[in-house]
Amino acid sequence: MFSFSGRSILITGGTSGIGLAIARAFAASGAGVTVAGLGALPAAEPGIRFASLDVTDTAACNALVASLGRIDAVVNAAGIIRRDAEFSIDVFQRVMDVNLTGAMRIATAAKEKLAASNGAIVNIASLWSYFGSPRVPAYTASKGAIAQLTKSLAVAWAADGIRVNAVAPGWIATPLTQALQDNPELAAPILARCPLKRWGQPEEIAPLVLFLCSDAASFITGAVMPIDGGYSAM
Repeated sequence: MFSFSGRSILITGGTSGIGLAIARAFAASGAGVTVAGLGALPAAEPGIRFASLDVTDTAACNALVASLGRIDAVVNAAGIIRRDAEFSIDVFQRVMDVNLTGAMRIATAAKEKLAASNGAIVNIASLWSYFGSPRVPAYTASKGAIAQLTKSLAVAWAADGIRVNAVAPGWIATPLTQALQDNPELAAPILARCPLKRWGQPEEIAPLVLFLCSDAASFITGAVMPIDGGYSAM
């Protein structure tokens, strides 16, 4: 849908789910993509190289960014969720450090290179950026903060030629939501509320991210765009 030939993209948390779908879409559009994540890394794919990164490690974030010759766009997709356990302060802090501060670490590390390329940042927010959740207070707080961080960086860095936006996925069929998908009692009310009556697919998030990183979105910054099958409209 868009051409990113000759452009370099950095994606955190792109070893599975939404992040990996976005990485593959960029690669298919001609970009060179660096995907950073923890754990076992997938085998390299055409246009995609995988690198190990803990986004809670500031020095590691700086080193990875420094190793890249050029960055045209950053996608902050790294995120964790720890249902019910997030009421523990240690777990709460860990989730916030990965989901929120990790995005800030990468953004600040990449700022100089993004300014040089008139680049873009897309943060992955969530429907929980708008709603409260009784089981995941840290995840919800982190995603609400991601929406506000997006707006703040958009205002702060506009003069540097950097656009900053976010997408807010709804209920997407990923490993993060597998337990819900597998439990009919939990899945039924989710699907009942969603006007499209189904789970979204990671591949349905990618086109909006590519659009926001493209020249077609040159006058869009500070936006948080839901992509949730109409869930937030109900």
